[in-house]
Amino acid sequence: LGWCEDAVVSPTQTGQVMKKIQTILAVAAATVALIPVAAFSATATSTLGVSATVLTSCIVVTTPVAFGNYDPTSATATNNTGTVVVTCTSGAPYNVLLDQGAATGATVTTRKMKDTGTNLLPYTLYSDAARTVNWGKTIATDTVTGTGSGVIQTHTVYGSIPAGAAIPAGVYTDTVNVTVNY
Repeated sequence: LGWCEDAVVSPTQTGQVMKKIQTILAVAAATVALIPVAAFSATATSTLGVSATVLTSCIVVTTPVAFGNYDPTSATATNNTGTVVVTCTSGAPYNVLLDQGAATGATVTTRKMKDTGTNLLPYTLYSDAARTVNWGKTIATDTVTGTGSGVIQTHTVYGSIPAGAAIPAGVYTDTVNVTVNY
């Protein structure tokens, strides 16, 4: 264009400059229009890894063996039941152990409830309804086994107080620790 600030531009020159600008813009627009729009004709693939670790776990809940009233003069044993409810991860093998309870001198074969003093009332806990299989705490000997299914599994505890226990009247209690070994 070659003009400077001091130069006087004629209307003809202004028209020529405008035409040049219009031509440059038209060529630029035509060039942009000729650029092809990208077509998606190829793909790239990969994989996304997904993982989780399922832990082996168990939950145990109990309901008590509540014998109710015991008559020491009766010729028959007093029986009742409680439950041990186990929920373990599906496929997890487990053992349910019952300890001897809290009374001094108790064993897993002869547990003892205690009154508020020193008096003891013997009782036993079994894993079968016939009350012949003692439920204790030695794995592979006297525990109850199972395999987790992911849902609750109920195991009945069969309790028995032998007939004819010579003990004073009162309220007798015990606490047996339940352990699920998995």
